[in-house]
Amino acid sequence: MKTLFSALSLLPLIDWLALFVFFAGWIGYAVFAKRQSQFHGSLLAATNRERTRWMMQVTYREVRVIDGVVVQNLSTSPSFFASTTILIIGGLLAVLGAGDKATELVRELPFAARTSDLVFEMKLVLLTAIFVYAFFRFTWSMRQYTFGALLVGAAPEAEQFEKGGLSREAFAQRAGRVMGLAAETFNDGLRAYYLSFAAIAWFFSPLALMGATVGVIYVLYQREFHSDVLEVLRDEASGA
Repeated sequence: MKTLFSALSLLPLIDWLALFVFFAGWIGYAVFAKRQSQFHGSLLAATNRERTRWMMQVTYREVRVIDGVVVQNLSTSPSFFASTTILIIGGLLAVLGAGDKATELVRELPFAARTSDLVFEMKLVLLTAIFVYAFFRFTWSMRQYTFGALLVGAAPEAEQFEKGGLSREAFAQRAGRVMGLAAETFNDGLRAYYLSFAAIAWFFSPLALMGATVGVIYVLYQREFHSDVLEVLRDEASGA
């Protein structure tokens, strides 16, 4: 019990409340978005349908060079973000190593909260943890795209589906699902990037962290469930 109180005493109550809102908003929105997409559709769900259609077209093509190029291009985005994230983590660790000077610099910023060195370092640790999580999601997305490329490369020739009685639908569902999982994992990493901007607001005040968290989640919701591109994809799916 004493250990718990000692841990809680590291931060003021308002900071613990802000952290609770931050993580509850992040985890809560992730769960909500996954469930909501099953009933009302989302940008990710709409693109997953297109990935399945893409894999269906793969089964009709004799030459699949273009499909390999597309998979390679898709994997460049998580690769770029993974490399960028490593640089960001290195920078944050460097700032952690120079905590005193960094704290003095932040104190000179207008509207920035005046905190102890320990609290400042905890804020940096939060940012570092977010980007470490993003790095793991991006690298896992890269590997999943590699698995998808293997499935495309190992796909039977178009006429074998006819002569061998193989199911085009089964292949399309399986390969499309792998591509969809890669996209979902990449989306998790991007969501972490968005929320890292909310975490930066903690350097100004706990109230700024709570407000920024709500604002970022609102932006994510609008883009995932009410964006113009989603309407276009829905119209195209209904026309198909």
